[in-house]
Amino acid sequence: MQLVKKFEIKSRDKIVDFLNGQPVGRVASIDKHGYPQVIPMNFVWAEGAVYMHSHPMGEKLENMLRNPKVGFEVDQHVCFLPSYYFHPTDASQADTLYISVVIKGRAVLVSDGEEKARALNALMEKYQKEGRYEPLAAEMPVVHEVAIIKVIPDDMRGKYKIGQHWSRPYRLKMAQNIIEREGLENAKPILAIMGIEVKNGAPEVASEPEM
Repeated sequence: MQLVKKFEIKSRDKIVDFLNGQPVGRVASIDKHGYPQVIPMNFVWAEGAVYMHSHPMGEKLENMLRNPKVGFEVDQHVCFLPSYYFHPTDASQADTLYISVVIKGRAVLVSDGEEKARALNALMEKYQKEGRYEPLAAEMPVVHEVAIIKVIPDDMRGKYKIGQHWSRPYRLKMAQNIIEREGLENAKPILAIMGIEVKNGAPEVASEPEM
């Protein structure tokens, strides 16, 4: 299924930046009864794959050993847009600004100690940017005591709606609506994603929100 082109993230680098900027992803595997099981996980994108650490026993690992085909999804809710932004009474006009990436791929349990250590260090670099820890090495017992799940993408697609489909004047109008509803301080990070900054109390286009 093709994404609508204006909502497709075209840059692989921006997909990777988005992935590593988000704290939680969701991995979907198929259980023994044929149902999808979706689990939220800490993760990192490194060396062309998604890496996650896990307890060495559990249902999701059993699922992946039985059927390595998995889904992986990451999303960011940017802002809800109430219907009255667009129409005085029509509730169907409500919308949402968002960014998401969906991966279809194959899950493997990493057995090589060096790769496991690299994955764990990449996770630490993502989540503990301030450092203050000893880098992990392949010979450390803790590296062998955890499971490392690697999802190798067969297909990876990103989708976003952050105002890129609006003209500049209309985007500024929506920005003003967001400021009025959310309050200026809450609105600022939303507007930054939309490529808008506030100067002298008024929204101005700073950049085009292209991904």
